Amino acid sequence: MTRMLLIDTALRLLSAGQLMLIALVIGRGRAPRPIRWATVLLLLCVAAYLADVAPVIDVRSMRIWPVVQLGSQSSPLALWVFAHLIFERRIERRPLAIAIATTLACWINFLAAVYWTHRMPVTADVTQHALAFALCVHAIWIAITERGDDLIERRRAFRTGFVIVVGLQTLAVVVVETIVGYATIPWLMLLQSGSTLIAVLAFGAVLLSSDADLLFDAEAPPQPQPSLAPADNVLKQKLDAAMAGHVYREPGLSIGVLAAKLGVPEHRLRALINQRLGYRNFSDFLNSHRIADAQAWLGDPAKVALPVLTIAMDLGYGSLAPFNRAFRDTTGQTPTDWRRAALGGFENS
Repeated sequence: MTRMLLIDTALRLLSAGQLMLIALVIGRGRAPRPIRWATVLLLLCVAAYLADVAPVIDVRSMRIWPVVQLGSQSSPLALWVFAHLIFERRIERRPLAIAIATTLACWINFLAAVYWTHRMPVTADVTQHALAFALCVHAIWIAITERGDDLIERRRAFRTGFVIVVGLQTLAVVVVETIVGYATIPWLMLLQSGSTLIAVLAFGAVLLSSDADLLFDAEAPPQPQPSLAPADNVLKQKLDAAMAGHVYREPGLSIGVLAAKLGVPEHRLRALINQRLGYRNFSDFLNSHRIADAQAWLGDPAKVALPVLTIAMDLGYGSLAPFNRAFRDTTGQTPTDWRRAALGGFENS
């Protein structure tokens, strides 16, 4: 049993060291700042968890332990934030504030249990595990539902796999702690530490070999190519015909659905839109057509009474918020301001 615990501790420390090395490389890299710091935070939080639960090392006797414990408990929250940023989803302030406040409250309760009361309140323990479970499930859901937007196959697979693997590892910890508590089960801990080290080494090798480009989009999108190969030219003609038929207005249109409509492999369509037409992701490609229509409709005096929500729905958006965000990112104005500027003369007449 002692040997198994020593091996478990060694595997955890190896994983933690590798995570800190990756965090250092990414922190000094050229990724956009939000992506860079979210990645570093996630890696350090996971490293803190690995050190915190290492059976041979008494981390609680160290002065730095409260910080380590906070990082350990914040791992699900860090994963949730990371998933939002890496898949370019907006983080709602209220859920973020609730998650941060709950994490801090559980951390304070844990410190009180260790240093003063020597008893962890059941409600705090249940709340902590429930929050961790919800955040991990949502992060995995984001990775699965947003995986189709990225046009670069290797990066798409890496992002999705990274979030899912980290999420499943965290969910496994939450489930085990909920069932058996914080008891030390050598074979189970060894299984966790071994699988964690394998995942960390695999992801680390990919990240470090690619200079972390798999985590983010380049600031400058790829430039469209003026000349196309014959096969690409035929595919572009099919794509242009579909766009002329307003296929981009279909709600929930994904690149997989569009590829099926065109009768071509999905990877070829991804390569055409990214490498030949110069779009960063599929959403940018759709928005380039949808927002052009929105600008025309909002500037049309005959459609002055058409609600902005109706325009958004007719263009394929599921709700008003993503339409407003896409329109503002493209034009620098809200749809209402754009209409007011375009139709001011008609409104005042």
